[in-house]
Amino acid sequence: MSRRPTSDKGWLAHYRELVGTWARRSNCSADAEDAAHDAIVGMLERDGAAIANPRAYLHRSTSNGLAGRYRREQAFPAAPLHELAEAEHPVVEDVEAGAQLAELSSALAEALDELSPACRQVFAWHRLEGWTVPEIAARMGLSVSTVEKYLTRTMRHLHRSLQRFSP
Repeated sequence: MSRRPTSDKGWLAHYRELVGTWARRSNCSADAEDAAHDAIVGMLERDGAAIANPRAYLHRSTSNGLAGRYRREQAFPAAPLHELAEAEHPVVEDVEAGAQLAELSSALAEALDELSPACRQVFAWHRLEGWTVPEIAARMGLSVSTVEKYLTRTMRHLHRSLQRFSP
């Protein structure tokens, strides 16, 4: 029985290469996987059969996705509150700001409650306690990749849930 050429298999024939290449090139393998998945979804939504070179399309699309993530991270850097100098802490001076802060706190608690217990635990240990991803993985008996996925899933969920509070 003869094997079909790679080009006939579509995106699946390129998946391992795609994720492997971009995981090595990026700082975070979870970001590379997410960008690759976004590229594949984009190709499937655009009728992948119409794309002349799926491999090139997927690599370019993944590259663009990672570049976009990098630009967003640079434009809106995040720093944990405990790492800021006291003068840099947000200050609440009026009643309206206090009410907004209370509403934000309530929305954050609600968004965290919507997550799985594992995602909440990983988030708490990583963001609040300062544990590293490998420490969390060892403690929970999970792979580093799974812990990274939990963090990514949690951060995306919080971003979507709390977006209305963004200036």
